[in-house]
Amino acid sequence: MNIEYIKAKLADISLMQTLVNPEVDSGIILVRTDDEIATNIRSYTLALMDGKLVGFCALHIHTPSLAEIRSLIVKDSLRGRRIGEGLVSAALEEADTLGLQKVLVLTYKQSFFERLGFIEISKESLPEHKIWADCIKCKHFPICNEVSLIKHL
Repeated sequence: MNIEYIKAKLADISLMQTLVNPEVDSGIILVRTDDEIATNIRSYTLALMDGKLVGFCALHIHTPSLAEIRSLIVKDSLRGRRIGEGLVSAALEEADTLGLQKVLVLTYKQSFFERLGFIEISKESLPEHKIWADCIKCKHFPICNEVSLIKHL
């Protein structure tokens, strides 16, 4: 299995939406419009297997020292093959290159991120703009089971 990790292009948006739609519908991942993805296209990294999209995630910068890994998705039939780990690794490398100090995640997959060195933090410690910009759009807001984790680079 040869996985290639590359930066997304605008032409990838339709395939990205198709891949993520089931998780959006279930409330696991927040909905992002095509325009929102386009505006943030530089933050997305794709996982390709044999040239086909099998996963992606975004590294969204909040402050000069803090970013968030969000919209992490791997094709259902390929989960458990370390593709998600590769996407997180690519995002962390990018964060380090940019000079960020911390990367946070909000997730239902706590153990996955803990295996990658993230530690749980209280949601109250999240930047206020994160809550009002993203969480307010979630179908589970304000009653949320997601766990907040952070990794110091």
